[in-house]
Amino acid sequence: MIQTSARLLQLLSLLQVRREWTGPALAKRMGVTERTVRRDIDKLRNLGYPIHASPGIAGGYQLGAGPSSRRCSLTTMKLSPSPWD
Repeated sequence: MIQTSARLLQLLSLLQVRREWTGPALAKRMGVTERTVRRDIDKLRNLGYPIHASPGIAGGYQLGAGPSSRRCSLTTMKLSPSPWD
């Protein structure tokens, strides 16, 4: 199972690549439940990322513009566990 911090970076990266994602599509892509996606979206919002949600069947999530939405460039790096964990 991916640790929360790595999962949040993965989610942020996905939101930057595509304009809008549905909850089920994000959950499937990340290999988690829709509930986990919702919780992770809330965590990113609490960190200051402007993530907008549209309710309903055609709804989804999208990353809004703002200082916290600068492109994350960690996609090419391999995340490894900290030696202090």
